Amino acid sequence: MAHIAWLGKKTPFCGNVTYGLNTTEALRQRGHQTSFIHFDNPGGLSNGESALLANDPEVSLPYLVKSQVYTIPFPGAQRELRESLERLQPDLVHASLTLSPLDFRLPELCEQIGVPLVATFHPPFDSGMRHLTAGTQQLTYQLYAPALARYDKVIVFSELQAEVLTKLGVQEQRLAVIPNGVDPECWAPTSPQCSNPMQQEVLGRVGNERIFLYMGRIAAEKNVEALLRAWRLVETKGCRLVIVGDGPLRSTLQNNSTPTKENDVLWWGYESDLNTKVALLQCAEVFLLPSLVEGLSLALLEAMATGTACVATDAGADGEVLDGGAGIVLSTQGVTSQLRTLLPVLRDQPVLTAELGRRARMRVLERYTITRNIDDLETLYRGLLGATKMAAA
Repeated sequence: MAHIAWLGKKTPFCGNVTYGLNTTEALRQRGHQTSFIHFDNPGGLSNGESALLANDPEVSLPYLVKSQVYTIPFPGAQRELRESLERLQPDLVHASLTLSPLDFRLPELCEQIGVPLVATFHPPFDSGMRHLTAGTQQLTYQLYAPALARYDKVIVFSELQAEVLTKLGVQEQRLAVIPNGVDPECWAPTSPQCSNPMQQEVLGRVGNERIFLYMGRIAAEKNVEALLRAWRLVETKGCRLVIVGDGPLRSTLQNNSTPTKENDVLWWGYESDLNTKVALLQCAEVFLLPSLVEGLSLALLEAMATGTACVATDAGADGEVLDGGAGIVLSTQGVTSQLRTLLPVLRDQPVLTAELGRRARMRVLERYTITRNIDDLETLYRGLLGATKMAAA
């Protein structure tokens, strides 16, 4: 079994945190040793001493600024990272890239200590980037492409993302498409033989209306405003839009809610409890994700696994996930007008939503389980470690 040093960051609402923690836990369950190195020490230690403990598998690196998008490390972070890796002596380093200057130093550092380096590259992108059009996300990909070419392997979540990086000069043999995975036993439809008390709590707060659900950050790139505009333009009697999450635009959008539609929209807020999130998706009839940019949405996979009918834009890999009948795919252009047409259909056709939910769960079972994700990771690790041993011999 291998010892994997996993690099990431611990920040609420950040998708790569969920991905990293779920993956490291799954690897541990399979007998691998994992160490988690993350940015979780604002400003460095006040006494100037090292944060490293002799037998601690979790290392906290100091940072100056940490946001949803990027991390600016403390000046001593690179030294502490090197000391951490020299102390831990992993067989392989796996970095869930944090959009930090350290991302560009990792290839040189791992080469010096003789350890293979894998990156998971998950910045969001939009459909236009498939044709290399301009945009903020495109600049991120252009900035990172030369550095990614120096990693031993770069994990991406979809063929579309691999295509973008290939066009920017990353060699195909360095890329590995390994999608996110979810636990279909945790994220599962309601069983007729099993009543979930959390569902009763959810319904007690939401009411008896049919639930249309958004779950995620409330930020510009998530395009929740377009969803709200469409919701206000259609007759939603008997239905309720539940918005679960928090973010920089929540107060603005909530305060601008149209009074006549106020009772049709429930602002749930940020939800950290796993069982409550599962119950919300189990109670929902339709999950809506109107994003302008995405990587591969874990919330979408979780909704699909619970058997909820899913509607998402083709941002990032989300359209690829739903393609072929597993859900309804919208263009990132004109989301409000598309939803204005679609919402009445979903409202009037519960048989359709039930069938879409069934297909969504089947798609997850076929392609997007955590078991398959870890199987693919282990195969990649074995290939790299085998190549390293041959090179050493």
